[in-house]
Amino acid sequence: MADCISPRLLLRLVETRLDEPDLSPAMVAAAAGISVRHLHRLFAGMGLRFADHVRACRLERCRAALGDPVQGGRSVTDIAFSWGFNDAAHFSRCFRAAYGTSPRAWRAGALAA
Repeated sequence: MADCISPRLLLRLVETRLDEPDLSPAMVAAAAGISVRHLHRLFAGMGLRFADHVRACRLERCRAALGDPVQGGRSVTDIAFSWGFNDAAHFSRCFRAAYGTSPRAWRAGALAA
């Protein structure tokens, strides 16, 4: 499998484990049957860094959940933790850096619309 791992499959492996707080390059590499070094090379070939990609995907899932009226009863922290973040302050900083507003403010605007 190591010789034929496609970037799409690699990204799919990451996406299926986004909710795991301890998601690591070693976990994904083992699941793909490749070395961690090769995993990083494949990500670099796509113009990505593993940690940045994981964070961006998790943030997008959180943003979608925060804007979902069905999940309006869940706390921001609960949503962040359900997508693999394990520190509320870190999540808030990352969210603000990515979207230019706090998770709570984004949620208020999204649910008011």
